[in-house]
Amino acid sequence: MRAPNDWRLMNQERRLEGATLVWRSYEPANPKSDHDHCEFCQTKFMREGADTLREGYSTPDRQRWVCRQCFDDFVDLFAWKVTRAT
Repeated sequence: MRAPNDWRLMNQERRLEGATLVWRSYEPANPKSDHDHCEFCQTKFMREGADTLREGYSTPDRQRWVCRQCFDDFVDLFAWKVTRAT
């Protein structure tokens, strides 16, 4: 768990505190978009491409994405619940 003064914390609690997250392959919520970013470290999620993530944790609606490292660092602080993809 990271300290509350971690550089990656930018008021995400409004959107993600207590959220349910799903581990899945990256698929954008908006079909017109080709990528998203981790809500914390800004690492890029894409279906293909160099130096991008192809899977991670997302909200069920795929609007918010969290990389594995940030998930591990903040799971306790944000009290996330994890569920299976449907």
